[in-house]
Amino acid sequence: MKIAVYSGSFNPLHKGHEAIIRFLTQKAGFDWVYLVVTPQNPFKDAHSLPAGQDRYDAAQSAIARHPDLKVTLQDIELKMNPPQYTIRTLDALRAREPENDFTLVIGADNLACFGGWRYHERILREYGVVVFPRKGYHRGHDKARLMKEDPSYRITLLKAPLVTISSTEIREGLAAGRDMSRWLM
Repeated sequence: MKIAVYSGSFNPLHKGHEAIIRFLTQKAGFDWVYLVVTPQNPFKDAHSLPAGQDRYDAAQSAIARHPDLKVTLQDIELKMNPPQYTIRTLDALRAREPENDFTLVIGADNLACFGGWRYHERILREYGVVVFPRKGYHRGHDKARLMKEDPSYRITLLKAPLVTISSTEIREGLAAGRDMSRWLM
């Protein structure tokens, strides 16, 4: 099977994440999506993030409300010893399921800094990435820069609608007392 590995904090899981999952399985040719809850993004503040198990439990509840989604929640990184580098996650999935073909899902904001990821070269050569648009990021420029580094990199820019809601906006709205339920998955 062709599996999209979509990892993140998912704090909280929202309608934008749902749209991405649906696009991956309905339009981008993936058979299934593995949603990987990360314990800690090295580029984000650890103090503002609820515990990984709490976010995993919340994501599990959200996914249960959408039984038609071709998605499986994965706690693989929550069970790993730190550091939970993406390459370690992808390698562990491949070792566990050698019959599947895994590809990493990222946003254009992550493509812009992908050269700073641990073993980014291996991720791009062995697994590849599919990249969703993000406001303010020029994926074509960032792809060209990385392809100069190595033309064998597997980088696919998806022609997907722009997701305009973020977990940060939802958290800020909730903190301000606004009803954000229409954005939650």
